[in-house]
Amino acid sequence: LFFFGFDLFGKSMNILFHLFIQFQSELCHDLPLAVLNNLEEIRTPTLTENSLLPQSSLDIASQFIYLKDIICYLSLLERGRAEDKLEFMFRLYDTEGNGYLDSTALEQIITQMVHVAEYLEWDTTELRPILKDMLEEIDLDQDGIVTLDEWIEGGMTTIPLLVLLGMETSKDGMHSWRIKHFTRPAFCHLCRSVLVGVRKQALCCSFCKYTVHESCVFKQVPPCISTYTKSKRDDRVMYHVWMEDNRLVNCDFCKKAIKCYQPGSAVHCVWCHATHVLTFPFLPRLNFFRGVPNFRVLICGGDGTVSWVLDSLDPKVAILPLGTGNDLSRCLRWGSGYEGGSLTKVLKDIEQSSEVMLDRWQLDITPKGGEDVASYCTFNNYFSIGVDASIAHRFHLMREKYPQKFKSRLKNKLLYFECGTTETFASSCKRLHTFIEVECDGIILNLADTLLESIAVLNISSIYGGSNIWGENKNKSSHSGNKYPLTTQRKTVTDRKKLKSCIQDFSDRRVEVVGLEGTREMGQIYTGLKNAGKRLAQCTSVIIRTSKMLPMQVDGEPWLQGPCTLEITFKNQVHMLARLPPKPSFFFLKK
Repeated sequence: LFFFGFDLFGKSMNILFHLFIQFQSELCHDLPLAVLNNLEEIRTPTLTENSLLPQSSLDIASQFIYLKDIICYLSLLERGRAEDKLEFMFRLYDTEGNGYLDSTALEQIITQMVHVAEYLEWDTTELRPILKDMLEEIDLDQDGIVTLDEWIEGGMTTIPLLVLLGMETSKDGMHSWRIKHFTRPAFCHLCRSVLVGVRKQALCCSFCKYTVHESCVFKQVPPCISTYTKSKRDDRVMYHVWMEDNRLVNCDFCKKAIKCYQPGSAVHCVWCHATHVLTFPFLPRLNFFRGVPNFRVLICGGDGTVSWVLDSLDPKVAILPLGTGNDLSRCLRWGSGYEGGSLTKVLKDIEQSSEVMLDRWQLDITPKGGEDVASYCTFNNYFSIGVDASIAHRFHLMREKYPQKFKSRLKNKLLYFECGTTETFASSCKRLHTFIEVECDGIILNLADTLLESIAVLNISSIYGGSNIWGENKNKSSHSGNKYPLTTQRKTVTDRKKLKSCIQDFSDRRVEVVGLEGTREMGQIYTGLKNAGKRLAQCTSVIIRTSKMLPMQVDGEPWLQGPCTLEITFKNQVHMLARLPPKPSFFFLKK
């Protein structure tokens, strides 16, 4: 029915063609001769002829309108079953009617799907690799062509694609998945882990608000709520249907604010929307130590865990590094990673540790054109844009696709090196200065005479798992952690000579801006062959404007971001515990 309907649409094009000419006459008064010579081709199109490549639905330069693209758009946006849409697109792009599609036709279909997703204001950075993997796996017999059965079977097993096509929810108990972006910390209801990245994208059910990662939706997800009774005899009393909450609200019963984003912190009823704060499982144990002086907390995890906990806790915090990078742990002298040993010694070190203040910075992201909502996040370590974030993003996508390969630190480092090698040949961030503008405290940096492929905004002296791209300072400690009064004057430094003597301190309410020339320079700094990157500025606020989609990362969490304006400002300070530096020892003093 879809096919014959659009076939009829294609045969009766006179009125549409007239409207098209009227629209084009408003754009340019004189119609080119090339268009007049091709009027017959536009007036009577058929669905079996070979149309132009789907570069755009409207090419102003050549004055052509691509009918096949418009039909594909209408098919995707039209209500109906996903199976019918898949079959219609297959027959639409099977121009020869031979019953199969080649790789070129599949790429054209996927491109149209991505365009529709962008029109619906989705984040297509995660959708593209999913659809690309589907293209690789949809050819079951690996013969280079895809039949109709293979196309429908592969499409119906890709949940994000079904969300784009419009999943039917006629059956009771089926989730109605929609792509959602969370501006605050949230978690996956299935795997119980926090949604990472600035955009925090996930699939959320429109009915029960059940939230899952795009990779978790293929697993055994509990059914949705029942929306009707199956029998008139079923006269049960309606009860609350509680669902764990991902929102920042107050409890309707005790009026307490929900400040913890751990799974199980609070629940809401999917029917009456009442919210209730559950008894935190560890709250009684923490309250047990409330009256103890010098109350301290030990966080066992990586930089991401530390950042998450600091959003909820105020006491002094120490770190037991269990992650991969552990940059903040290195700066506080807790080491690069816990490899076993006496926990008693760790507790003694915490008891003897010194209190320092750590600056925390807020990153506000405002997309250009108003195509998406603004988002924000808080970072403790660094923000970067360019080649280093591109490597981290490749690593992140590989880890999402093959989680079984990431079970040891050594394997992780080897795979990270593989991603770096791939990025070296790709050179996706060359001539970075032509796509961004960096403003430090109102001063626009001159990047025209540089060959930078990455720019990092640093709060601490460790990045990429132990590299110091700002450089060492011999005269003074690079992280004193002293408390600076609010009235202390903090000057903006952009002069290259003065920057050589600038001291880096994670408690001075200032950030350092550094540039890198590529993956080779990153490797040289990591191995010690080079001291540091290119110092650009030391300031109290940074504004970065981008004109194209670029890779970015915050504290090791990467994503792809379209054209936008990024603003980094000081947020607050938190109490941290720094391990005392080891005392110098000599062989004749050892026992």
